[in-house]
Amino acid sequence: MKKYVKIALFVIVALIFVGTFAFLYNKSKPKEVKYEIYKATVSDLEKSTVATGTIVPRDEILIKPQISGIISDIYKHAGEKVRKDEVIAKVRVIPELGTLNAAENRLRIAKINESQAQNEYGRMKKLFDDKLISREDFEKSQVTWKTATEETKTATDNLQIVREGITKNSASFSSTLIRSTIDGLILDVPVKKGNSVIMSNTFNDGTTIATVADMNDMIFDGNIDETEVGLLHEGMPLKLTIGALQNLTFDASLEYISPKATKQNGANQFEIKAAVKVNNAQIRSGYSANATVTLEKALKVVSVPEGAVDFSTKTPCVYVMTDSVPSQKFRKQTVTTGMSDGINIEIKSGLKAGDRVRGDVISKDNNNNNNK
Repeated sequence: MKKYVKIALFVIVALIFVGTFAFLYNKSKPKEVKYEIYKATVSDLEKSTVATGTIVPRDEILIKPQISGIISDIYKHAGEKVRKDEVIAKVRVIPELGTLNAAENRLRIAKINESQAQNEYGRMKKLFDDKLISREDFEKSQVTWKTATEETKTATDNLQIVREGITKNSASFSSTLIRSTIDGLILDVPVKKGNSVIMSNTFNDGTTIATVADMNDMIFDGNIDETEVGLLHEGMPLKLTIGALQNLTFDASLEYISPKATKQNGANQFEIKAAVKVNNAQIRSGYSANATVTLEKALKVVSVPEGAVDFSTKTPCVYVMTDSVPSQKFRKQTVTTGMSDGINIEIKSGLKAGDRVRGDVISKDNNNNNNK
């Protein structure tokens, strides 16, 4: 019995020994690493960036009065089209008492002078008809009377301008009628009937009666980061997408790059402006838009995913597959790279289309396990 127990213990120890040896041997065997394989292809690469901004008219014209007063009538409203010299509103003049009193006094004096000159002219005419004075004296009295008459007319017009801002003889040139200075669309009329307005002068910008703009001449006004502004130049094409018009894209041409940066959210941003081709679409002022700018482009070039290129060495290299059975085998290949679009990178030399290169690790398994 003891003999069988010894044999059993011996067998158990032997099995433990063999199992431990097999386990350690298995553990010490090198693991097979399996990589993702990429194929070099001929493709077009394009590096672009997106600038955010708004669509605005190139010029927004502020229509201001040339006389102070109160808005008596408004003939046009926001959203309406207007032609150059078309009347938008009318201002009723509120005369300043001192100016009004001076104008009335001037008219009274002018009438007195005219009456006296007229009487003097009548006397001189009678004396001239009786041949008691010379023609020169008579003509002097005639000129004095005509001058006094013109002064009365001038004083009358001045009083009418002070009271009403207009004269009967210059109604078509009245400063009380606020006219558009361009053809366009009225974007805003910030005043209402009854509002007081101030004329534009050296010391005051004046009250804005209306804002008018040509909606067929629109620009994209946006910003771009300092890391990309050096790749821009005037005349570059842009593609615009407008959030409110999601199914439409618009072409634009870059025409201005600010020479000075501004701080926005801690980053240096440069203002850019681009002329927009409206294409008869209804674009409203202030629409938010994104502009896609193509910074670099490479056509029909050999490319691989950027992750397949090893930049840790002195010169960039890839690992070209030489065999896949029974395990993947690679050889190191130095390459010359070109532009990258952030996903794929151009290979100028060292690879040809169709070559298979090593990518990221897929799995690490023991030799006795099945590969994924």
